[in-house]
Parts: sequence; C-alpha cells; structure tokens
Amino acid sequence: MALDRADFYDAELARHNRHLRIAAGVGADDRVLDIGCGAGQTTREAARAAAQGEAVGVDVSAEMLEVARRRSAAEGLRNVAFEQADAQSHIFPPTSFDLCISRFGVMFFVDPAAAFANIGGALRPGGRLVWMVWQSRERNAWSGDIRQALGTETAVSADAPDPYSLGDPSVATDLLNTAGFTSIDFIEVREPVFFGPDADAASNALAGLYIVTDPLTRTNKQPGRPLQRLRDLMEAHMTPEGVLFDSQAWIITARRAPG
Repeated sequence: MALDRADFYDAELARHNRHLRIAAGVGADDRVLDIGCGAGQTTREAARAAAQGEAVGVDVSAEMLEVARRRSAAEGLRNVAFEQADAQSHIFPPTSFDLCISRFGVMFFVDPAAAFANIGGALRPGGRLVWMVWQSRERNAWSGDIRQALGTETAVSADAPDPYSLGDPSVATDLLNTAGFTSIDFIEVREPVFFGPDADAASNALAGLYIVTDPLTRTNKQPGRPLQRLRDLMEAHMTPEGVLFDSQAWIITARRAPG
C-alpha cells in the first residue's frame, strides 16, 4: 500500500518537481535537509546532485521511509539517510546543513513558528531554504471540486490538516522572518496535478487518500454514489496525457540570517 501511495504522489507532482529541482540548484558539496520527504524522490535527487555532500530526508511516516530506504539502496546511493521524525521538534545537529528543501511537506505543522525556527537552527548562517507549498484554496479548485463531488455535506473538518496554510505570502513571510530568515521570495508555479492515466485509475487512487476517506467517514450516506460522482469528475478532466487538474503553487526561497 505504501508503494502505491509513493508512486501516486511522485506521479501526481512530476511537473511540479522539475521546478523545485531547478530552484534548489543543489551543489556538489551541499548538505541537504529534505522536510516531509515521503518516499524520498526529492531526497534521492538531492543526493545525486550533492555527489560530495549528503542528503537527509525527514518524514513522520515509517511506511514511506521504508520505501525511501529501499529505493535509495537499489540506486546504490551512499550519501543519503532517512529519519523518522517531526521536524517541528526533532533535534537536528545545529548549523549543519547548507540547504533545506521541501515538496509540499511544511504546511501541516501544529506550531509553524516553532517548526521554522527549529529548521532554521539546522541551517548554517546564510544557508538556503527552498520550499514548494500550495497557493490558496481558491487558486486550487481541484480540492474543492473533489469534495463537492463527494457531497456538499462533507465540508472540511475543523481539525483537518490545512494544505493551504502557507498560501498567503504575507503569512509565510511573517513566519519566516520571525524564525530568522531573510531574502524571502515567492516564485509562482502553475502546473497541473496528475491523478492517473484514466478515470478509473484516478478515482481508485484517490479513494484511498485522506482527501476522500476523511469526508466519507463523516457522512451517513453509502459511499457508492459519491464515489461514482468522483469517477465522473475524473472523466470530465481526462486529457490525452491522463487526468489533469489545474493547480497553483509557490516556491518559497529564503536564507538564514548570517551571524
């Protein structure tokens, strides 16, 4: 199951990943910290670029990290490591990384100010941050379209993690400034998310993810009709390249203040 989710996420974000890789510009000697690394695609890419350096991926999911370690071993990467930890509170070696990257992995902290300060402490003075996050919910209609297909009674629960928590640049800037970062900038990325090669594959993949399982657990209706509406939505977004939904993201870049 973890392997299927790993493949889904990497395929879903393949177009976004190119932008993150270019913006990160990992150097051959860099020590790279990857927050919310999942199955480790971005960590492995960083490790390959940092041939004389190192890449460390951090995630809370033991299942996904097992996939990450297996794939790194299969590729023969010796300069990569993975740690199961919450980056908000994990004790990182101080000032030991040149670059911190994240592909949609930094939006869910309970206390983002504390998390960003903790991550900042792991970067050397002048070290870089390159994070990809979603823009606002309003600019990512795909999420609302999926929930609407499942039924209007399945609104987002109050305690659900918010993938759009850093979509407002002013909010993200204030948090990063407080955490000791400077030279904060936002690069717009407009690429579609890919949910599968056809409507059946896309709806089946989504049916196992939080965006679908959460609302379905909070309704008394049988799942058959909502899932059929979900499939119809996937069919409506079928293109020659598969099921695609428009999306908008930011790449946030910043530096840890020197000294």
